[in-house]
Amino acid sequence: MLKDRVLFLDGEALVIDKPAGLPVDPPRAGGISVASHGAELAFEFRRWPTAVHRLDQDTSGCLLLARNPKAHARFSQAFETGTVEKRYLAILAGLPEGEEGLIDLPLAKVSTREAGWRMVPDPAGKPARTRWRLIATHEGRSLVEFRPETGRTHQIRIHAQGGLGAPVLGDPVYGAPDRRGMMLHAAALVVPRAGKPAIAVEAPWPARFADAGFASG
Repeated sequence: MLKDRVLFLDGEALVIDKPAGLPVDPPRAGGISVASHGAELAFEFRRWPTAVHRLDQDTSGCLLLARNPKAHARFSQAFETGTVEKRYLAILAGLPEGEEGLIDLPLAKVSTREAGWRMVPDPAGKPARTRWRLIATHEGRSLVEFRPETGRTHQIRIHAQGGLGAPVLGDPVYGAPDRRGMMLHAAALVVPRAGKPAIAVEAPWPARFADAGFASG
């Protein structure tokens, strides 16, 4: 139940630790999503909360929902202007060169009838920048912290593959499937608020990371 995964709650905001495998929006083919848990997450409010940003279906961790339209507009602006701090953790199928840096790799969307759509590095694409830091290595894999400065679709997944040469372990689209799922976790989120303390949350360490040999970060 998502109400048991609440990390933050007040009159205008709700942050949950979204489980891997649960989409934020209703799938075209039907099925459950974060949106379909609206009544459960409304608590004492009549209005259902709405997601301010998106996490990929197979990504777990901090997801911000607004509890009213005015708050949604303010939070959306904070994301658009880059004032929100996001910290992700990922296990990569390989070892990057170096220990930290900035990946500056523009991205574009491509689509074919046979393969569907995906994001690709493209000098003419939209700017995409991600700071990264190596935390640990284990049996040819690496635990890496990512701090995206922009919010492009699949940004971290593409930057791991194309910028560091090591895809996210378990990524079924960009190169390293794994039976335990995709090893990408939105570990922390800081959202500034005028006249109020910032929303600052951390999501618990995912069990699948420990199964892959990384017990903590």
